[in-house]
Amino acid sequence: MTRTVAGFGLLMIVMTVIAVVVGHLTWPLVEARRMAPRVAFETLPALPPDAYDAPAMWIARPDLPRDPARYLPPGVGHGTAGRAYVFFLHPTTFMGRNHWNAPLDHADSRMRADLAVRSMASVFNDQAGIWAPRYRQAALGTLLVDRAESPAALAIAEGDARAAFGVFVRQIPPGAPIVLVGDGQGALIGLHLLRDMVHGTALAPRVVAAYLAGWPVSPTHDLPRTGMAACARPGQTGCIMAWMTFADPADPRAILNMASHYPALDGRHPDDRPLCTNPLTGGQSADAPDSANLGSLATGNELRLPALVWPSKGARCDPARGILLVTGPPRLGDIILPGNDYTFYDFALFWRTLRADVATREATWWREHHAS
Repeated sequence: MTRTVAGFGLLMIVMTVIAVVVGHLTWPLVEARRMAPRVAFETLPALPPDAYDAPAMWIARPDLPRDPARYLPPGVGHGTAGRAYVFFLHPTTFMGRNHWNAPLDHADSRMRADLAVRSMASVFNDQAGIWAPRYRQAALGTLLVDRAESPAALAIAEGDARAAFGVFVRQIPPGAPIVLVGDGQGALIGLHLLRDMVHGTALAPRVVAAYLAGWPVSPTHDLPRTGMAACARPGQTGCIMAWMTFADPADPRAILNMASHYPALDGRHPDDRPLCTNPLTGGQSADAPDSANLGSLATGNELRLPALVWPSKGARCDPARGILLVTGPPRLGDIILPGNDYTFYDFALFWRTLRADVATREATWWREHHAS
């Protein structure tokens, strides 16, 4: 009897271990099925040509009376006024399963997009102006599942972003420097804008830098098609800062699996490690100590305003996986994705250091272009 009980106990332990291992290996697929759209894909018409002339189509724009990108936490003032114009594409904020693309009037996704602009785009509000469009983003489930309709849904989002970027370029002063910023889906679309609307055009030399976080950027298959190098030092211009933020222990399979559904800019599926430029070192590969982080932004929500958190934590690039690791990050909010994915805090974690980073690059750009 004792042997039977012991054997049963051992069997239960083995089965539990197997269940844990299987769950660990399969949770990205389970999550994809759970979030997948429950309706047939619907091809949406392009927006009217003048759609982005309307202030209501923008979350942030210099002429808006209320603009979350202008937020500064208590005790923080503006630094030297920059003269660059920032185009910002927010990450995925539509979690619904009843549409492949977010309706522009969906209240919850609009609220989340506003919060994303406040916590991310506010990094750049020492510059001349921030433009952040609303767009018919692909739903989270659209990106998670590998279906034939998924690229078509992303193309709808990208079409809106292209139209908004065209208005942005026409509205800012001729020849003014540009900073392109995106996170998650916004970073993926930002890569496409660099390839299709910037590289090889008169806009290319105007780009101070691109900050593309929360989506894997391939050094081999993406960077050459943008015409830009990876940022390798503070003050470098015309380069790309790219990182995906995780806390230890990190499991990046979900974002890497999601990205595998979409080819890189050269049409191939990347087989290299994603680019990781450390936002605390200006892109250098060296590990950054806690002292390199000048302050993080606790993101708040619709009821609680953000606040500066300092001292904060350092970060290091993991060369084996191409991700940015933060050990023991401060609590900045409640949105932490499976695998310890801190993508919603890609900018907030390094908020004050990134403000200094873009200011240095913008000042260098003016010196390089002999502007007064």
